[in-house]
Amino acid sequence: MNGTVVFVLAIVVVALIFDFINGFHDSANSIATVVSTRVLSPGAAVIWAAFFNFAAAFGFGTAVAKTIGKGLIRVDVIDPQVILAGLLGAIIWNLITWYYGIPPRRRTHSSAALPGRRSRRPGSAP
Repeated sequence: MNGTVVFVLAIVVVALIFDFINGFHDSANSIATVVSTRVLSPGAAVIWAAFFNFAAAFGFGTAVAKTIGKGLIRVDVIDPQVILAGLLGAIIWNLITWYYGIPPRRRTHSSAALPGRRSRRPGSAP
């Protein structure tokens, strides 16, 4: 395997790690109220949250991704290093907010990481 394939596979592994960390962080936030008020049992709340997260991915489209792709960041400067740095920044922020009990807005850590990393890339000034 050449270096490019290994780097892309590393990005995929880091993305899966991000997804796992984001999942346990978000699931606790999203089901805490219904479990603490005893509206649903913990198991039912997890199933409920999983169903609606899955349904939202297909039912609400890609509006956020389109917004990011239409000027928030210049797509032509995104490369594998920027993607990896954005994922690592999002993982670190997710773990910090989880550890200190800071309730972050959903997905803001990943959306904010790309413009920040892009702005530090040589030749990427707007």
